[in-house]
Amino acid sequence: MKDRDQKVGIVENLKNSGGVPQSAASEASPRAVIPGNGAPPPLKRAPLAYENSGFLNSADGRLIRIVSEFLEPLARFRREQIQDTVVFFGSARFRGRDEADHALELLDNTGSTQAAPSEEQPAKAKDIATGNATELQRKRAVAAVEMARYYEDARRLAQLLTQWAKTIPSRKHRFVVTSGGGPGIMEAANRGAHEAGGKTIGMNIMLPFEQRPNPYITPSLNFEFHYFFMRKLWFAYLAKALVVFPGGFGTLDEMFEILTLAQTQKMTKKITVVIYGPEYWKKVFNLEVLVDTGAISPKDLDLFQFADSPEQAFELLRQGLTENYLAAEAASAGHAENKKPMLDEDLMAGWNMDDFLSPEFAKTRK
Repeated sequence: MKDRDQKVGIVENLKNSGGVPQSAASEASPRAVIPGNGAPPPLKRAPLAYENSGFLNSADGRLIRIVSEFLEPLARFRREQIQDTVVFFGSARFRGRDEADHALELLDNTGSTQAAPSEEQPAKAKDIATGNATELQRKRAVAAVEMARYYEDARRLAQLLTQWAKTIPSRKHRFVVTSGGGPGIMEAANRGAHEAGGKTIGMNIMLPFEQRPNPYITPSLNFEFHYFFMRKLWFAYLAKALVVFPGGFGTLDEMFEILTLAQTQKMTKKITVVIYGPEYWKKVFNLEVLVDTGAISPKDLDLFQFADSPEQAFELLRQGLTENYLAAEAASAGHAENKKPMLDEDLMAGWNMDDFLSPEFAKTRK
């Protein structure tokens, strides 16, 4: 009897504390619901990794962004059948001589769409005549006229080069005029190629101030880069020639980078470099001093040539491109009978990755 009373007491205590076994609880009351143990709401699907903008724009996604700036242009160049390029560098700050009112204007910064402050703009003739122009404005008025000439010269040279390149028998587009995609000399180069009826490439760079690509770029070949080094890679990778018009820091950077690659034989190809406007460039740097002091070899001066007219520059480009590429390709084609015939499908297939690797690296691939 005593044992029975003890068991009854234990059950009552379990009931009061919520710890009644299921069998006992079912006899005494409905099933108890433990607080916080209800069904959770439906869960949304997680985004795919390559659609997760938060990840792609984070530090962890940097490698994917870098690779994208290689693969996406590669896909477009292949689709548009671009075999090689001629790159034009030069100032982005000066506009060309306007065809309507012959106005000259200085932009605020490289690639900017905003005009420089009025105190930095080239003086107008009436301001100079009345003595209202500052010394800086007077100097820039003279420089602006000269830079407008370079704009027209770049435009003319791009026309001559594109017209000639279109006569080269090829299933792919040869020696396509390429620029940094902005205003100034870049616009002039794209404009000349566009006017000649050819494709033309613009490789713009994302900058912290307002800027936009010039309107003469072939829409399907209009690129925007975040990483300067990936943009530089594409400038150098497809280029068979380089034309350097008067410019500033960016122009100097690109020119000497290409010259350094050629000097150190890091490029597995020959590149023709034409520096346009010796009267400008010989004021900017004196390379003879580098030779005299032993900083560079005398033969390093053979890495480039000067030109001061569109016709002279075109002849230098045509000669270099013909000797280094077209003549060698014609000689190679003469032995085609010893090779397997190439099908149309092979020609239209475009590039493979070996086209973008140096021979030393490509031959190690298995």
